[in-house]
Amino acid sequence: KKNDFSGKKILITSGATHEAIDPVRFIGNHASGKMGSALAAAFAVRGGMVTFITGPVTAALPQGMHQTIQVQSAREMYEAVMQLVSEADVIVMAAAVADYTPATVSPQKIKKQSAELTLVLHRTQDILKAVGERKNASQLLIGFALETENGKEHALKKMEEKNADAIVLNMWEDGKTGFGGDTNRISV
Repeated sequence: KKNDFSGKKILITSGATHEAIDPVRFIGNHASGKMGSALAAAFAVRGGMVTFITGPVTAALPQGMHQTIQVQSAREMYEAVMQLVSEADVIVMAAAVADYTPATVSPQKIKKQSAELTLVLHRTQDILKAVGERKNASQLLIGFALETENGKEHALKKMEEKNADAIVLNMWEDGKTGFGGDTNRISV
């Protein structure tokens, strides 16, 4: 149906997050934002009022969004999602959010000084879990998982622990699927 999401508020996260080490370096992953952008565009074409929250991406930003919010870090994404989640009918958490962030960020570029550099990392806030704890019975929450092993078991556990209604499982296949390509293999 062309307008089956008409009047529905859709919240989608997309892309990676970049956790600063210093002004020029970060910890991140290879997420391109293609999946989140494609989902956001599909919801918009079907009449949804889409709020698109994205970390840094290589994919083009989708057109026809009600609102687009660009963030850098897991903390910024958490804050943007928490401000808007109560208004959403459907929440799609497609972003590849960093699980850890540096404990301190150097105000200047870190120079090569010794053969090793140790970074202390702290866990980031779990956005999917926080949304799952706050969602009401009328909201649909869809999470994403990328796994390299035991995918189904990890995805089912994640769905239960995060109080999601569904999990989209991406299986990593040594660069053939998972990040940035036009081909992907998923299970819901």
